[in-house]
Amino acid sequence: MTQAEKEQDNGKEKEKERDKEKEKEQQRGVKRPIAPPAIPDPLQEQIQSNFIIVIHPGSRTLRIGRATDTLPIILPHVIARRHKQTGQPKYEDAWLLRDGLNKTESNEQRQNGLKMVEQAIWSKKMSNGVRRTPVSAEQARSYNCQIRPAVLDSSSRVKWTNTAHQPPHLVGEEAVYVNPSDCYNIHWPIVRGQLNVHAGPGGSLTAVLADLETIWSHVIQKQLEIPLKDLKYYRCILLVPDIYNRPHIKEVVNMLLLNMGFSAIIVHQESVSATFGSGCSSACVVDVGDQKTSLCCVEDGVSHRNSRLCLAYGGSDVTRTFFWLLQRAGFPYRDCQLSSRLDCQLLQHLKETFCHLNQDISGLKDHEFQTRFPEAPALLYQVRLGDEKLQASMGLFYPTTFGIVGQKMTSLQYRSQGDSEDPHDEHYLLATQSKQDQSSKSAADRKGISRPVGGLDGEMSAQGGIGEPSDLGRGCGSGGSGAGGMKGRRSLGLRRGSAYGGRRAGRAPVCSPLEEDCHHEPV
Repeated sequence: MTQAEKEQDNGKEKEKERDKEKEKEQQRGVKRPIAPPAIPDPLQEQIQSNFIIVIHPGSRTLRIGRATDTLPIILPHVIARRHKQTGQPKYEDAWLLRDGLNKTESNEQRQNGLKMVEQAIWSKKMSNGVRRTPVSAEQARSYNCQIRPAVLDSSSRVKWTNTAHQPPHLVGEEAVYVNPSDCYNIHWPIVRGQLNVHAGPGGSLTAVLADLETIWSHVIQKQLEIPLKDLKYYRCILLVPDIYNRPHIKEVVNMLLLNMGFSAIIVHQESVSATFGSGCSSACVVDVGDQKTSLCCVEDGVSHRNSRLCLAYGGSDVTRTFFWLLQRAGFPYRDCQLSSRLDCQLLQHLKETFCHLNQDISGLKDHEFQTRFPEAPALLYQVRLGDEKLQASMGLFYPTTFGIVGQKMTSLQYRSQGDSEDPHDEHYLLATQSKQDQSSKSAADRKGISRPVGGLDGEMSAQGGIGEPSDLGRGCGSGGSGAGGMKGRRSLGLRRGSAYGGRRAGRAPVCSPLEEDCHHEPV
């Protein structure tokens, strides 16, 4: 028998002995410690990214999609609602027009702004060190006035939206191409980053929220192919401007949760989302939108309130200014009107195609563009342009070029006016905390006045410390001035969440027996 086999047999015998001892202990009734039951860790719900919908509403464009999508769905943020009664007057929100353009000082201000832009462009040299060649609008005008369009096709292949089945509403491109003769009102629910609340038809807060709900629900159901009844399984991320209207955001959140039925929602500011999306923790974010320009400093994912600034002009003002410069240069498409939706869409396309901020592009250049409108042939125009393409873009730095008079052009982030339904409203918290602090302080003062002062205070001062906890109420008054003792006045410590505190003039503050953070000042 080998040594290994002997050790194996010995181990088996020892195990048998242990089992016998356990049986004996159980028979004797020896109580063994009971192991506490293992508490399983709470199950954390796994959030799937494809069940998160990101909504970024803009003044002119709506971006919406799943969090896992590479690119969002982009469409015009507009809705057309059919008239409920025949003979109802038509209403249409303006696209490029705005208040403050038809003032008597508008043209003069526009001319002064253009002079400053021309001076700034001329003073800047090109990259090769040569100054730009100045080009006057008359040089381009003499050529453009002779241009006649060429017919590309007898049919533009663009049609008006079919409204034969009389849909109650149309969204996006379908709303843009609604025939002006049809009985529909055109609404843009967001203007300059805020809800488009006005005194006209469809301008109430309830109507604007209904437009948002209809547009977003239509896109989610038709474009994302998500049934509305399944939104209870989805979460929503809503992007809002840096300077926002808190009551309006509250109503939009209620609409998403209660009306549309999302299971949860989180509201993010555009600047913070932009920094995280670009992989930066801190940045100065400048967002040039269609109708506003916002600036904000973001540090470690926090948007600083004092750095938020909103300018009430954007890309649509550049488009309108570009159209004014085109008219000065003899724009060959002479039927263009700012009141037409399709003409505004054409001008938007021309701005995105021609306008730039490149100082090295100088002199007259020939361009061409096409017009394709419903019930009209496709036409090809040629146009010669000079500095107009650069001057329109420079209007962002010289806003007087836009010719807007009598309108507030800048806005800052102000404190919220308060909401009585919000349990975390800062005004409510400050008011209630102040009342609680005043009542507790007056109660402590009454206790200190009603109790005799002296005696024990002198003993405390002589000992240089505090006696029993039950004596704190009397020990917080004025005491003797023995060597190494406590100072005769006491300081009332502020509890967490207190709005204010301090000493009463002419009397030493009294510490309540329940105040644990009461502190003493040694001599």
